[in-house]
Amino acid sequence: MIIKYFTDNDLYKFSVMYAIQRLYPWSYVKYEFINRGNNVFPAGFAQRLTEELTQMEKLKMTKKEKAFMEKKCYFFDPVFMDFLEGYRYDSGEVFVSQNEQGELSVVVEGYWYRTVLWEVPLMAIISELYFKMANASPSDVESRAVKKAKMLAEIQADYSEFGTRRRFSFDVQDRVVGCLKEHSKQFFKGTSNIYLAMKHDTTPIGTMPHEWFMYHGALYGYRAANIKALEAWVEVFGGSLGITLTDTYTTDSFFESFSLKQAKLFDGLRCDSGDPIEFIDKTLAFYKQNRIEAESKTIVFSDSLNLDVVKRIKKYVNNRLHDTYGIGTFFSNDVGVKPLNMVVKLTSVKSSPKTEFHQAVKLSDVLGKNTGNLKEIEICKMTLGLD
Repeated sequence: MIIKYFTDNDLYKFSVMYAIQRLYPWSYVKYEFINRGNNVFPAGFAQRLTEELTQMEKLKMTKKEKAFMEKKCYFFDPVFMDFLEGYRYDSGEVFVSQNEQGELSVVVEGYWYRTVLWEVPLMAIISELYFKMANASPSDVESRAVKKAKMLAEIQADYSEFGTRRRFSFDVQDRVVGCLKEHSKQFFKGTSNIYLAMKHDTTPIGTMPHEWFMYHGALYGYRAANIKALEAWVEVFGGSLGITLTDTYTTDSFFESFSLKQAKLFDGLRCDSGDPIEFIDKTLAFYKQNRIEAESKTIVFSDSLNLDVVKRIKKYVNNRLHDTYGIGTFFSNDVGVKPLNMVVKLTSVKSSPKTEFHQAVKLSDVLGKNTGNLKEIEICKMTLGLD
C-alpha cells in the first residue's frame, strides 16, 4: 500500500475542499490525467494502480492527525474537521484503463467536494508505482538534500517543500523533508504535505489551486473568473490563505481584474509559470500604480525551481518585496531518475448533477502548459483578447 496515511496529501486540497463544501456543495466535476512526458507505462500498470486506489478506501484520519490540523489549520471550522474524520475515499470515483501501447487513462468523476482529494495521492501513487515496476532505486537522497538545504540557507532564501505529487516515493520525500529542516533551520518554512509536516514538527504550507479559477471561469465566464474566484475565496477564508495564483488565464489578464481591495487584502501572489523576472516587474509596477508598498507583499515562486533559478530570482528581487520559494520535484525526485511529467486537471464542471457539463480550461503563462479542450481554449483566448 503506497498511501498509508489520510493526511499524506497537500494542504491546498483540503483548503479548496473546505471552500467547495461551503459554497458549491452540489457541484459535480471530472478530472483527467495528462501525461505530458508521454511516458509508456508497463503492462499491468492499470491493474496495479486500481488495486492501490481500492486500498485507499481503508484510510481514515487518526486522532493525532486531527489534533495537528486543528492546531495548525486554524482556518478550518470544527464541522469540517469532524467531516474529515468521517471521510472515506471511494475508488468507484476513479476510472483507470491502459491500452496495448502502454498509454494510461485516468478519469475522476463525482461531487467536487469529494473528488477534489484524489489529485495529489493519485499522482503520488502513479509516480511511485512507475518506479517500483521499473525496479528503479534512488541514489544520494540525503547527500543531495543536505547540499541543497545548506546552499538555500547560505543565500538566505525562505522556502517550502512542495514535492508530493511527483515524488520518487513517500520514503524519499520523508527523508528529504528531514534533511531540509535540519540543515536550513529558519529558512525552511514547511512542507505542503500535512502528514510530513506533522511528523517533522513543521508548518503545512499551501495556496489556492488553479482548479478554483477554472471552475469559476467555466460557469461564470472568463472575464469574471478571477474576480468571482477571489471574492469567493475571501468569503470563505476572510483573509487567511492569502496567496493567489495569477496565471490560470494569464497574468496579464489577472492584473486587469485584480482590484485595489483584493490587492490590499491578499498577502501576495504565486508565480507558477512564465518568466519570473517579467513577473517581478509586472508585480512591482502593479503595486506602485496602486500605491501599495511592495515590501509588505510576497511572491511565492513555484515553477521548475532549482538552485540556480532561485539565486537568479533572489538577486533580481533585491529585497523590493518578500520572495519565497515552493520547490517540488527538485527536492522529492532528484535521485538519479527522470521524473514523470504529468498533471491531473479539472476538465469538466457542472453546478449540479442534473445540469450539463461545461469545459474547464487553463491557459498559463507558457503555451505548452495550456490544458483542456482546444476549442474551448480558443474561445477563452478570444474572450480575453489574447493572441
